[in-house]
Amino acid sequence: MNTHDKRDGGMARVTDVDVIDIRFPTSRELDGSDAMNPDPDYSAAYVILRTDALDGLEGHAFTFTIGRGNEVQAAAIAALRDHVVGLPVDALCADPGSVSRALNGDSQLRWLGPEKGVMHMAIGAVVNAVWDLAAKRADKPLWKLLADAAPEWLADQVDYRYIEDALSREEAVALLTRGKEGAGAREEHLVAQGYPAYTTSPGWLGYSDEKLVRLARQAVADGFTQIKLKVGSDLADDLRRLRTAREAVGPDVRIAVDANQRWNVAEAIDWTNALAADAPYWIEEPTSPDDILGHAAIRKGVTPVKVATGEHVQNRIVFKQLLQAGAIDILQIDAARVGGVNENLAILLLAMRYGVPVCPHAGGVGLCELVRHLSMFDFVALSGTTEDRVIEYVDHLHEHFKDPATIANGHYTAPLTPGFSSEMHAESLATYRYPDGAFWAADLAAQEKETNR
Repeated sequence: MNTHDKRDGGMARVTDVDVIDIRFPTSRELDGSDAMNPDPDYSAAYVILRTDALDGLEGHAFTFTIGRGNEVQAAAIAALRDHVVGLPVDALCADPGSVSRALNGDSQLRWLGPEKGVMHMAIGAVVNAVWDLAAKRADKPLWKLLADAAPEWLADQVDYRYIEDALSREEAVALLTRGKEGAGAREEHLVAQGYPAYTTSPGWLGYSDEKLVRLARQAVADGFTQIKLKVGSDLADDLRRLRTAREAVGPDVRIAVDANQRWNVAEAIDWTNALAADAPYWIEEPTSPDDILGHAAIRKGVTPVKVATGEHVQNRIVFKQLLQAGAIDILQIDAARVGGVNENLAILLLAMRYGVPVCPHAGGVGLCELVRHLSMFDFVALSGTTEDRVIEYVDHLHEHFKDPATIANGHYTAPLTPGFSSEMHAESLATYRYPDGAFWAADLAAQEKETNR
């Protein structure tokens, strides 16, 4: 990995950590609406890692939220500034795990978790910014940086504390070494064909049946072989919408359903079984993401419908328990929920160790851009397969990113631009910065004008 800055013997350092509260008004069209979150404004607590290296490169990242509270997430990231400013860039990029270990191991920061919640997501944003910077300095997209890395180096990026009963470093090295076999051919296939995707765009709960049918048919025409519907608010509505979707896409397209943590355990079993006539492929987040035994009971009670969860699972330890308990059929990583790339490496390795396919969550702003790198690394240099594996896709807000996620024939195309695809356009940051960006300032002025009429 060529990360050395020749400016003055490799002494370039991190000079600042900028944090920006970015919000998009998605609630106005009910984009992203579901049974638990009826009016989300897709938002990002956005971080820029600045250095004094002569290459001028920056590390960009963010944590995804849905509006109110984004200022809390931004404040948590800002609280990490003094922990990062002054760190040597070469050492940081040569071992991103060093900042992950330092921030997660700080006793006073740890007290606010440990390793969960707002502070853990903040740490994840800073860690992901380091990976973005490291990939840019190596002149590789992140997925290829990971796929090209030595198994021992990758294994050393993982924190095995609390998961050694399920995955040791030696087992991780063995999995990664085996994953290297045939990686070159898979990389060629990935660049030529892309990675399978499914789309949630037809299925937001606030959409009319007419819009659902139109978007579902369009998804099939665009090459998607799986779509997803939000459920959990009203059973009669769910039965009608699922039947309507099934009629629109036919018997051969998979339809997943997502309850967004709406139900108690018994309710989840009954509701899912009521939907079973129209063959849902999986039920996603049927109950609290912290309820391991509840998910195990649901899985037993709804078979052959699969159980999927993970977008709100807070760390590798909870994922470990879900796998140990046989509680899920599908593991759903999220690029911005846990402690960054390092912890997602641990989770991918755990999933491989237990033979459970990974189908990432990517609804929101920028999550499609990020998580494709993790799945593409997994295909090229870990699991070696895309069988029963798909990445979620939603067609929102990609235009704000310099390296946006793109779909061709129902597949994510492989990003080739160096970095983690996390950098937004400066104009987008200036327009949607909250509350004083151009959009929000004009919106507030319009609201005041209406109020004063």
